[in-house]
Formats: sequence, C-alpha cells, structure tokens
Amino acid sequence: MGSGSRKSLRQVLEERRGAQFIGRTAELDLYRENIRLPVEHPDRRFVFHVHGSSGVGKTSLVHRLKAAAAEAGALTAYVDDSVNSVPEAMAAISAEAARQGYRLKEFDKLMATYRQRRHEASSLVEDPDRAFPSAGPGAGPDRGAPGASPGQLAAARAGLAAVALLPGASAVTGFVDPAQLAEGTERLRARLAARFRQDDVHLVMDPLPRLSPVFLAELEEAAADLGPRAHLALFFDTYERTGALLDPWLAALFAVGRYGEAPAGLVVTTAGQRPLDRVRWADGIDLVAELPLAPFTDDEARRLLTARGVVDEGVVREVLRLSGRLPVLLTTLAADRATAAGVVGDPSANAVERFLNGERDPAHRAAALDGALPRRLNEDVFGAAVESDAEALFAWLRTMPFVEERAGLTVYHDVVRAPMLRLRRAGAPQRWIARHERLADAFAGWAAGAARGVDPARLWSAANWRELRLEEGYHRLCAHPRAALPAALRDGVDACREGTAAARAWARMLAQAGEDTDSGPLRDWGRDCLAALGDESRLGIDLLDLLIRRAGLDPAGRADALVVRARDLHNAGEFDASLADSRRALGLLPDHPPALHGRGRTLRRVGRLPEALADLDRAVALDPGFAWTLAERGEVHRLAGRYEQALADLDRAIGAGLDHHWPFAGRGHTLLRLGRHEEALADLDRAIELNPGYVWALLRRARAHGQRGDAESALADLARAGELAPGNPWIAGERGDVHRFAGRFEEAVEQYTRALELDPGYAWALGSRAMALDAAGRHEEALADLDRAVVLEPDYSWALLRRAEIRERHGDAAGARADRDRAESTAGGRQAGELTESAVAHALAGRHEEALADLDRALRLAPGHRPALWSRAGANFALGRTQQALADLSALARPPGTPGRPSPAHGTPVGPGTPEDVHRRYGGGLGGSSGY
Repeated sequence: MGSGSRKSLRQVLEERRGAQFIGRTAELDLYRENIRLPVEHPDRRFVFHVHGSSGVGKTSLVHRLKAAAAEAGALTAYVDDSVNSVPEAMAAISAEAARQGYRLKEFDKLMATYRQRRHEASSLVEDPDRAFPSAGPGAGPDRGAPGASPGQLAAARAGLAAVALLPGASAVTGFVDPAQLAEGTERLRARLAARFRQDDVHLVMDPLPRLSPVFLAELEEAAADLGPRAHLALFFDTYERTGALLDPWLAALFAVGRYGEAPAGLVVTTAGQRPLDRVRWADGIDLVAELPLAPFTDDEARRLLTARGVVDEGVVREVLRLSGRLPVLLTTLAADRATAAGVVGDPSANAVERFLNGERDPAHRAAALDGALPRRLNEDVFGAAVESDAEALFAWLRTMPFVEERAGLTVYHDVVRAPMLRLRRAGAPQRWIARHERLADAFAGWAAGAARGVDPARLWSAANWRELRLEEGYHRLCAHPRAALPAALRDGVDACREGTAAARAWARMLAQAGEDTDSGPLRDWGRDCLAALGDESRLGIDLLDLLIRRAGLDPAGRADALVVRARDLHNAGEFDASLADSRRALGLLPDHPPALHGRGRTLRRVGRLPEALADLDRAVALDPGFAWTLAERGEVHRLAGRYEQALADLDRAIGAGLDHHWPFAGRGHTLLRLGRHEEALADLDRAIELNPGYVWALLRRARAHGQRGDAESALADLARAGELAPGNPWIAGERGDVHRFAGRFEEAVEQYTRALELDPGYAWALGSRAMALDAAGRHEEALADLDRAVVLEPDYSWALLRRAEIRERHGDAAGARADRDRAESTAGGRQAGELTESAVAHALAGRHEEALADLDRALRLAPGHRPALWSRAGANFALGRTQQALADLSALARPPGTPGRPSPAHGTPVGPGTPEDVHRRYGGGLGGSSGY
C-alpha cells in the first residue's frame, strides 16, 4: 500500500479488533506454530476445526487466525454462509484472491460457463415441454409418444436437486425414493445431452471434477508467486450452515485426490457449532487439529475486562456472572462505560440490557436498539432506522463487538439481536411500531425506484426489487402483525408465481417476522409455509394449496393463486388437475386473461386444439398486447396446419418484443412449411443464437438447408446436433434424409440403420430406410422394412400407402388394393378424406387459402393421400403458386424416396395431431413458456 493511500474502514476495524483480541492464546499459538512447520513435518496439520456454542467467539477467533496467516505471508480467503454450493465457495475464494492481486483467470472463465449452463438446466423444471418433449414442436398430442408421467417429472426434478440445481436439495433427497432419485438424475442427463455439448453436460451434472482441478492448479500458481514456503489459508465460517455442502468436498481434497492435487501449502480452517464429522474425515483424520471452544476461562475473562478498564472486583464478578463468560456478551459488557465506572444494576438483568442501560450517550443507545430492527444493514437502511447523524452513528455501530460483516452487509449477532428486539418491543411499543413503519415506507420507496422500467408483471423476477419488497413486508408485519398478514399472504402467491426460490425467501421472511414479534399466528404461518415447500418435486403446489385453503384471499387473489397452481400442475404433468384449477379461476373471474391463457396452454398440450384456440382468442381480445398469448395462439394455429394464421400471431408476438428462442423457432418452422426458406433460415438462426444448444432448431435448420439443396450446411447442423445429443436416433434419421434426397441412397441406408440400432422400435426410420432401399433397387428389403413398420404402428397409413405403391409396381395389385383400403380405414386416413372433402368445398367457394390449410392437415395425417395431393395442386395453381403445384403433381408421378419428392410424402409419422415432419419419439419440442 502506497504511503499516500488510505485504509478502508473494513481494514481499520479488522486491525483494531485484532489489536484488542484477548484470550484463545493456546489456539493462536498452535496455529502460528503450524504455519512455521515445513509441509513435510510429521506434526504439520492441514485442517483446523473450530467448534463451540453460539456466542463463544468462533468468528472472532477465525478472523484472528486469518490475520495470523496473513502476517506469515499467506494468501488468505474467508467464506461464510452467504454461499449455497461448493462452486459458489470456490468463486468467493477466487474473488478474494483477486482482491489480493492474484487472478484465477481460467477458473473464473469456467465458472462463468457453469453458471450459464446451470441456469439453462434449471429452466427445465419450469418448462416440462422442454424437459420432456413429446412428439414435436409445441408438444402436440401423440398417442404413440412416450410422454412423461407425473412420476417421471418428479424423478427428473429430484435429479435436478441431486446435482444441486435447485435450492433445498438436501430437503428433496429426504422425500424421494433413492431409485426414483437415480432415475431422475439419469433422465436429466439424457435431456441435457439433447441441448449441451458432452463437456457441458458433465459440468452441469457433476461440476466439482471439472471446476476443482482448475481452481486448485491456479491457487498453486498464485502461492508459487509468494515464495518457496508459501501458504494458502482458507477459512470457512458458520460451518453449521454450510458444512453439509462443503464437508464432502473438503474431505475429498485431502483424502482421495478426486479433484486434482491440492496445493502443498494449503491450510483449511472451518468453524461451526458441531464437532467435525469424524466418519467423513476418517481417511484424513491425522491431518486435522480440533479446536473446541468453551466460554472464556476465568483468567481470560478477567484479562479482557482489565484491558477494557473494568477492575473493580465486585463489578468484575457481576459481569462474569451476567455474561456466563461468553465472549460476545463479555465484550459487549466490557465496552459499557457504566460498567467500567462501577455501576452495577439489577443482578437479574441480562448482558444486553446492562450494556444499553449503562450507555451514557442516548443517541448511541437508541442507535444500537433501532439498528437491530432491520434484518440486515447498510448505511441507507440504518439511516431510515435512526433519527439523525446516521453516518457517524453507523460508523460507531460497526465498531461494536456484537455486529459483523456478511456479504457486504452489517448484521447483529443472533445472541444479541434477539434480546435487543425484545427490549425495544416491550420497553417502547409505540417506538417499535413507528420505527418499523418508517423502515417499511423506506423500503417501499426504494422498491418503487427499482421498479422503474420493469414490466409490472415481471417485478418478482427482478431480484433487487424482490429483496426490497420482502424487507418492506417484514417491517409491516413487525409493526402490525395481524393487519399486515393478509397483504403478506397475497405476496406469497406472487412469490410462488416466480418460483420456489422466491417462495422460500418469502416464507423465511414470514417465519422470522413471527419470531421477532413473538406473534403466534405469524410463527405458525411461517412454519407451515416452509414445511409446504419441503418437497421440491412439488414445485409450489403444496404452498399454494395452503394459501388457497387458509389465507382468506379475495376473489382476485384466489383466482391468481389458482392460476399459478394450474401452471405448476401443468408443469408437473397433472393436466386434468391443472384444467380444474383454471376452470375454478374462471368461475371467480370469467374474463381473467391469465386463466384463459393457462387453460389454453394446457388444452393445447393435451391436443384439444379447438378448445385451446377458443380460450386464447378470448385472452387476446381481453389483453391484445400480451406477447406470450399471441405466441401460444400461433403455436395452436401451427399445430393445426393454419400456417398463415400462425405466422400472423407469431409476427405480432415477436414484434411486441418477445425475443425468445421459442417463438423464433416456431415462426421459422412455419415459414419453412410455407416454402419461404430464406426467411425461415433467418428465424432459425436467431433461435439458435438465443439458445445455441437448441437441438430442435438445429434439426429444423438442417431440414431447411436440405430443402434448398445445401446438403453441406444441413450436415454441418446435424453434426452440431450430434455433439449436443450423441445418442439421439432422430439426428441419424435426419442425416439419412439429407443423403436420400441428394441421391446417396446407400449412405442414407447406413444412417437409418444407425437410428434403428439406437432404437429398434423407431417406425419412422424403418419407413424412411424402406424408401432409400426401394430407390436403390432393393425392393424386397424395402417391403420387409415396411412390414416391420406396420407391425409396430398398425395405423401407420403412410407406410401402408408406400407399401401399396411398391406392391403395385411389382405386380401385386391385390396386395396394393388391400393396403390402400386399410390406409383409408385408419383414423388418419378417414380424417384425411374428410378434410379433403372440406377443402374441395372451400375451393368451389373460392376460399383457396382455407382449402390449402385443410389439405396440408390431411397430408400430415395421411402423407401421400392421392386425392389430397391432386386437390392441393389445384389450389396452388389457383393461387398462382406454380412451383408448389408442380411439386405435388411430381409427387403423384414419382416413386417415393427419389430426389425431389416433397417433404409431406417421405416417412412422416402419422397419428391424430402429430406434427407433420417431426419424428414421433425424439421431437424435442418447442417447449415455450407459461407467459403469466
């Protein structure tokens, strides 16, 4: 530090507290001696574990040990309970190293990738259409698709919890059967493989083997710069809260070498209320020095009091009795000038009351009490809690022994804050109310500022605004517990809408307000709400159940709670229950756009497209500017084959600012179906730019390139998709299509065979391989594949029609006729005939666009349906679309599987509502969002 530079207040406070530190000489001497020992010395210890009850001085000792390590030239880092995972702990250490001039550049870069991929993986919980794609984009209905059951969804969420992608992971594993947990983890791994590179899948599923070696290697490099006997001293405080997360990792660093080589000079110190887990540390227990802390000895306590000027024997004895020789209380009393002057009050008074009663400066006394009211302090919050001179009083408060710094904020020690709150609440109830009202108003004002420029419907997604809102709610509850409770419970609905992390933060706030006000109803609500969030696989469903049953919400609040629960039930795969909640919400508020949107989304998900469209039409009429409803309606139109209407809605949604990969992918696919390849490619490019691991969009873009004759680009996209999802049969099938339409039939057969090796029951690949074999002149093999496809899918009308064509070409007229009759009798064939008749009626009335919509849908249900192809060619001629008309006529004249045949007639799976060109089992789905 240069001679002209100034120390920070934190440095000044640390130095002052270090100079005033008294006691624990044995522990300090042991640590200092250990630092001086060579690494090879048999007495050298690499782990120190400080433990003892609350208030015994663990944190003070840890800071003194940290100072001793720094004095010895070590690179030091301190971690407290602000971290929630091992990667966060490593990131906190990296940040401290950077502040000391040592950047862990490669680790920071890898950590940034991990955070991004972890965020993307966590979104799977909120969108099961992406987590468990069914037949195709938008998750249209498919009777043959192996959709996810509620149990499978729960298992996958358990898998997310198992890899710490969800808060409360330890709670989840207590509720989930181990077999289900294992299933969920593997299911999650498979789904991530469809979106990320294999390295990124490993990084998300098991980050420590990837992050730790880089972290340790760069720490070693940093230590090398300090000299040949350099040390790395890491300190993990409040270990009773973080040990469950950190202990297995730290033990492994010293025992099994799973995470790479720990630096030779590494010394770890942990501090918590409980002794070290000797079973977990069994392999390295000889490396550990336990430092159990009891209250100060009589000698240590007396030395502290003497250093503070408290020497009168009667006063000393009283202070020792009042404090129980707990360092935090002993130091607090020793700082009391009245104590030093010999003023001993009622011997039944506790230490905090003695300190406050003896504080001669009324401003300091009031500041200490009022500063305890907020849960966390910075200068602005403190300024709202006190009457005047906040800057000077805050600087004084930060020197007090009962406060500490955590994550950049000032907090009171729990042992001190609770009695201070009781003293203020009982001794000055009106001041208690007035100060909490003032703090609530201050937080409300700051929240209003944080809300500027934020969509009001998205406020709970804004972390800064949400934290301010929770603190406002806490202070209103403290001021008026019963009066403020209804509004607080209404906030719980909005917190649930945001997700379980926000709901848990809200429930904790409620519980703490109950404890701090000694309010039975608040305490009960906080306890019950936290318990309702115990099963992570249930999302917020159980908490919403509680709020709907007991919160006494008004009709609007109750409708909102039902809408959010309907969304969570939808995401859990409980579609009937979701629809029931939406109906109940609409019974309360018939014109509630969120309820209409949610019910429309679920109806779309279960294949009831006309009903979905009716709800979404009403929602759009009531709230025309809500982009997600427009996008959802566009998806319904797209699934129904109404591409012009789909395009109009998706244009409006994107034009309203919906910059999300889902609507861009949907619009790209729609444009592709309309033959507008360049525009389709632009939208698919944008979808992939927004979500580079979006396999569905890569496959759609590959199809677009293939239809333009750009086989090289198509294969490049498929190669990228293969890196992201190496075991996905769809990709091999699409690669086969590229080769088939380029006339490379043997290469196509090879790829279809690869798809069938991955999934022998993949009827689409059998049908497509049959077309390649037929085009290559291997007709008997082609018929054998079609036979197998029809056995697998008895209503597979496309395969029946293709088999009829091959049989007819080889003289089996009776077999061909039987196959055509059977195709016409399938559900798809019957519906295709009805749609073709409807299209003819539209065309005779001059409604050619409506006719084309019906014909496109007919050909999705029964690809190769000859009357539909004839009729579609006529409709396209009538609209001046000569190229599309000629393509349909060519399809009628050309044997299936030859280059140039249009996509609706080449191996498309069939079945009611199945999207037109997405493989039945591996569609990936557009997914989408609930919107509200």
